[in-house]
Amino acid sequence: MEKEQFVEMITGIVLPLFTGSKIVGEEESGSRDSEVALGLGGTILLKPNKSDEYRLIVKRNQPFKSFEVSLIKSIILELVKVAEFNIKEPTYLNRMQNTAIEKAICDSLSETSSETLLGLINQLGLWVDRTYEGKRTSFGIILNESQSIQNKMDNLKYGNVFQGDFSALLSDGRLSCLEFDKDGYVLGHLIMERIRFAPTLCPYDFINFARLCNEKRIGIALLETGDMLIFKNRELLFAKRRGVWNSYSHEEIIQLLSNRTSHTMKDIRRSIYYTALDVSFSGAGGCIVYLNKDNTEQALSHINAFDILSERHYEIKREMEKDEAVKLYNLDNPDYDIVVQNDFENFIKNPNCVKSATILKIIGNKKFHELNRKLREELVGMDGATIIDYDGTIIACGAIIKIEAGSKAGGRLAATKTLARYGVAIKISQDGMIQGYTYDKKAFKAKHLFSVG
Repeated sequence: MEKEQFVEMITGIVLPLFTGSKIVGEEESGSRDSEVALGLGGTILLKPNKSDEYRLIVKRNQPFKSFEVSLIKSIILELVKVAEFNIKEPTYLNRMQNTAIEKAICDSLSETSSETLLGLINQLGLWVDRTYEGKRTSFGIILNESQSIQNKMDNLKYGNVFQGDFSALLSDGRLSCLEFDKDGYVLGHLIMERIRFAPTLCPYDFINFARLCNEKRIGIALLETGDMLIFKNRELLFAKRRGVWNSYSHEEIIQLLSNRTSHTMKDIRRSIYYTALDVSFSGAGGCIVYLNKDNTEQALSHINAFDILSERHYEIKREMEKDEAVKLYNLDNPDYDIVVQNDFENFIKNPNCVKSATILKIIGNKKFHELNRKLREELVGMDGATIIDYDGTIIACGAIIKIEAGSKAGGRLAATKTLARYGVAIKISQDGMIQGYTYDKKAFKAKHLFSVG
């Protein structure tokens, strides 16, 4: 494979699976060097064939893990095989590359049941465009690598089971699932409400399902939307959304939310990421902004006083309104009178503050990371932006942002990029895409930080 073709393949197909990764250079390589290997500083070194005399250097903020090295090796191996066919037709090439990625994912997840896992994924894929009584359905499957039925019956193999319409009623991937042995034969049915508590890294609706998925149990969920999720070690590891596979580097994104500052708390960053993940799979869309410690006042200039939930931040805004009115000689502005002439206790009683008063009553004095996870999802899902100060204080929910002049992006993206000047701003699209932005001080514009989903 030519170097240019390999670089294009890595950039366009492999790196999007691993949040924050990019090619930063290359080094000389000999025939004894592996095609995929860990490099200095947690980098990863890549080349298509043993005989190639170079290796690309790929880096991200967090070091690559051994699991990811194994996955990348499998993906490159399969994609190189596809490239050898020299397929020119784009649709067919894309289908082959997608199958190569699925095979690589299965190889990386299981040493003993990779073929069964790939077969289950393919069978569920057939249900993406299939309905039961006119409705799309959802499935939950557990592949138990530690179990093997002794007396196997052919009609209990997954291929036969999922051909029948009845299979659409036997699991939903949230509260129930079908369990298969390592060879793909039905073991039984599991109700997830009975699952013992265990920490998970996944969307809220799939917490019980993820708890089932330990080091020997791999979970696959097919949603009504056609999205497919894969779980292992109680984490969401992969998802196929809009026909594209994504890898979830949870800890990498949680670290990126610190924006290279020392004042952030991991509990706050973790709660923000979990909520972005929850909103991503709820279909609501949203915007979350995590402010830097010294940028609160600048951010408040984009927020209407009627959206503010914190007394401390209201007082800052109140002083800003006074200063602004003096500069503009705008003392007859009725909104100015309401803000300046009332302390927060009286201000929040104003008819224009119905939303803020309601939210404030619900959240009390709790900070963002102290709220119930489901409540956080519902607050962020409201139209507008949720702004969180560096210490977790919720400044506003559902705030309509005064965007920068000349912005050509849609409303939610424009608001996200505007507030990225003051911290890390996250846009969650209704189709599930999560995009993080911060500010590039040299280029004087918002800088893309990560994408997932």
